[in-house]
Amino acid sequence: MTSIVKAANPAQFLSLIPTMLGHRPSRSLVVVPFDGSRSLGVMRLDLPSETEPDAFAATVTGLVCRLPDADGLAVAAWTDESFRDEGIPHLDIVDALRRTVDASGLRLVDALCVAVDAWGSYLDDGCPATGWSLDEIDFDVPETAGDHRSGAELPPVGDGARDEAAVALRALAHAVRVVCAADDDGDHSVERLDPRALAAACALDDLPTLFEDALGWEVDDLAPFDIAVLAWCLSRPSLRDIALVQWCRGMDAGDEALDAQLRWQAGEEYPAHLALHMWGEGEQPDPKRLRAGLELARHVAATAPESAQPGALATCAWLSWALGGSTHADLYAARARDLEPNHGLAEIVATFVAAGHLPDWAFRRGGSGR
Repeated sequence: MTSIVKAANPAQFLSLIPTMLGHRPSRSLVVVPFDGSRSLGVMRLDLPSETEPDAFAATVTGLVCRLPDADGLAVAAWTDESFRDEGIPHLDIVDALRRTVDASGLRLVDALCVAVDAWGSYLDDGCPATGWSLDEIDFDVPETAGDHRSGAELPPVGDGARDEAAVALRALAHAVRVVCAADDDGDHSVERLDPRALAAACALDDLPTLFEDALGWEVDDLAPFDIAVLAWCLSRPSLRDIALVQWCRGMDAGDEALDAQLRWQAGEEYPAHLALHMWGEGEQPDPKRLRAGLELARHVAATAPESAQPGALATCAWLSWALGGSTHADLYAARARDLEPNHGLAEIVATFVAAGHLPDWAFRRGGSGR
């Protein structure tokens, strides 16, 4: 996430921001922390509609202060407001930011604004009230590339695949009841079981192996019972948390998380180091594993019946948050809460995002945050 920003002037610096983000920002404050002349990455926050400017400025400054090497920052407000209305938009936010940055001992390298009709600088007294022409900014990323919400859409899935996944999930649930001798009618005839459902139920006997194998599955070619077994697990908080710990830290951690869940159910304390990881503290996960888990969960959420979607969506939310993608995390969490208003993990992730809380590893050199 470290790079040298070589911009001859503010307009050229603004030209680089969409490339750094991978999209054209909208209704956003883009924050570029610096170590001297070297950028330490780029962060994007929603421009607040109701938050007090001082509180928002404190959040921005606090995020930069968490970067050990940061000694300054540049900001750019990307807004759908206009210079024609009352001059440069969002001046109250940048004024508050100048105060908090100064109090923190950081330096404000630059503060810029890109509006719908012009661009300008909050720090340049020579900036005209109507701003400068947007033609001075050479955007390399076309508007059709989308914005910070792009990419959070679930994969397209046909009705046939959803129907098959629903049938598979019902068959799996029945197989689990039979294997556990928990059928209400007392009839546990193995002949009534779909053998694929029985195989999926047996895979639950070794959850770490199941979750590790799943990272290697081709997400575009998941079988109905692959969807069913993952949807079944991600709908159960204790099993979902094992998957998240394992996808963060590897199969040994999955074994440890499974043992910890069993001990916790027997009345023992849950290990603090595993719990802290779920809150974004501890060793930095492998982003490749997190992305693989995220793609699995996205396909499960897209294909599973509605009753099984909240767990998969909340899993998408947490994994997106762990990768530093708070906007996507918030969108997934909102979808999960639409289906299940009191979903625990979705509420936790939504709270993280609202508070501007990112995992600790997002602020380390080479971290996955953005």
